[in-house]
Amino acid sequence: MKLCWFNNNRLGVVVGDEVLDVTEALLALPKPHYPENYGDPLIAHLGEVKSAIEDLHEQVPRYPVSGSMFLSPVACPSKIIGVPVNYSDHVREAKDNPVFKQYEGGVEEQGLFLKASSSLVGCSHGVQLRFPERETHHEIELGVVIGMRASHVSEKDALSYVAGYAIALDMTIRGNEDRSFRKSVDSYSVLGPWLTTVDEIADPQALALSLSVNGSVRQQSNTSNMIMGIARQISWASSYYTLLPGDIIMTGTCEGVGRVVAGDVMQATIEGLGSITVEVTDF
Repeated sequence: MKLCWFNNNRLGVVVGDEVLDVTEALLALPKPHYPENYGDPLIAHLGEVKSAIEDLHEQVPRYPVSGSMFLSPVACPSKIIGVPVNYSDHVREAKDNPVFKQYEGGVEEQGLFLKASSSLVGCSHGVQLRFPERETHHEIELGVVIGMRASHVSEKDALSYVAGYAIALDMTIRGNEDRSFRKSVDSYSVLGPWLTTVDEIADPQALALSLSVNGSVRQQSNTSNMIMGIARQISWASSYYTLLPGDIIMTGTCEGVGRVVAGDVMQATIEGLGSITVEVTDF
């Protein structure tokens, strides 16, 4: 199933070239109470919502995908987790380019980093440059969405905690500040166009991915080229902090990272997950 938030915060399912408005299925969610548990309630109760959606399919409004505005398919993550230097070709290009701030060691030595959840947007929102005088770079990544509470999970069991996958753009300002600070600017975490549930992806560790800017291909690789695989990322992250439903892991980027400026249009594609078109504008 391909689940999305679209237009005016409507819940949708993408079927072919149409978006089915299944907002009514949200009635399957338990009533909110205070204080709320951390995590995204839709992702936490995905099974119940999917069952409700199946009962609605034939009687809901339908809209063309081409005319729909896609928001982030995860509305309320407690955290966005980044995985640094996770493709060998990107490690090499970073060493050769002085614009990249250098950190010591590989992914195991550097550790994971966090991005502010307030930086999360959908592909239709676009990326807004708050500091156009500084370099902002694109980084295409596979986004992994956690489906249930996970703490100290084994690498063997890690993928069973995943709800689904989406295309992610980990945007970053280059400079000397802490990595998390430079990557947490509003709109610098793009996720979309929808959440593809795990049952539709046979092997997340074998997906082709690419990103172009204004029609020119800049990044192209496969998730099989990751240094640290997805299962290890989940297990390792859960040994430090509890992962909650809706948490997003941006699994690392490949060679070809480069600058974007206002007026640029990025198009990112990951096999099995679709494509996103993201405009870059001034703030």
